[in-house]
Amino acid sequence: MARRTDLNDFLRTCRARLRPGDVGLPPGPGQRRVPGLRREELALLAGISVDYYIRLEQGRCDSVSEGVLDAVASALRLNDDERAYLHQLAKPTRARARAPRAQTVRAGLRQLLHALPASPAFVFGRRMDILAWNPPACALITDFAALPARRRNLARLILLDEGVKRLYPNREQVVSDTVGHLRIDAGRYPDDLELASLIGELSMHSEEFRRHWAMHTVKSKTHGVKEFRHPLVGEFVLAYETLHLPDAPDQLLTVYTAEPGTPADDNLRILATWHPGHAPAAGDATIDS
Repeated sequence: MARRTDLNDFLRTCRARLRPGDVGLPPGPGQRRVPGLRREELALLAGISVDYYIRLEQGRCDSVSEGVLDAVASALRLNDDERAYLHQLAKPTRARARAPRAQTVRAGLRQLLHALPASPAFVFGRRMDILAWNPPACALITDFAALPARRRNLARLILLDEGVKRLYPNREQVVSDTVGHLRIDAGRYPDDLELASLIGELSMHSEEFRRHWAMHTVKSKTHGVKEFRHPLVGEFVLAYETLHLPDAPDQLLTVYTAEPGTPADDNLRILATWHPGHAPAAGDATIDS
């Protein structure tokens, strides 16, 4: 039932983003009771019957073909992340692969983190749990080693931790990216009780999360730039790259860098001198379930 609700809400939200003029359709007669494309307009664009689209939107088409899903995705102008999420919701047998019970980071990857003395870097896994980190990451974001394992979660920190929240002057973009990544995990592992608990906690305590979750944003972590307002060195911008690990598909490595010789690079060098007394050289956490 939750999957059907998610599929219905996602498709309705995507339809509401578009106007007939956006997709080359006339506005049509009469005033629209709800924003966006009507179901019959979407069905026309996708080349399927209105009845079939209604059953799809209501989650009553378990045998829907990938071709139909791709046609609907194209009609809705979904990006690659949103298209994959639609397939996960509509084809649950593909999405319900069991996640491994424990999230561990192999020794070679921890060594790689240790070999980046001035670049903040960390590994996060399912539910955005922080699994490993280096000292510059602690200096930039928070001392992960000092936190209980349950609180080492990037989404929880960004949305609920007051100190971490103040790091990001561009809150809208950071929250949107965070919630968008959690959406992908929710589509990939719909039976993850820990993820459901996290979403419930964030929904209860964060208005920002509730607002962005209702938008059904879907976005994977890739690369870009991020603004920081750090209590030690002030405001600066870093580039980041997020790499998917081929032998651990649920784990991602994020590394922040700055162009050499810039003020941001100077700030990273200052932060690299920060050494918490109890933090290991390259942290590691093993998280069950």
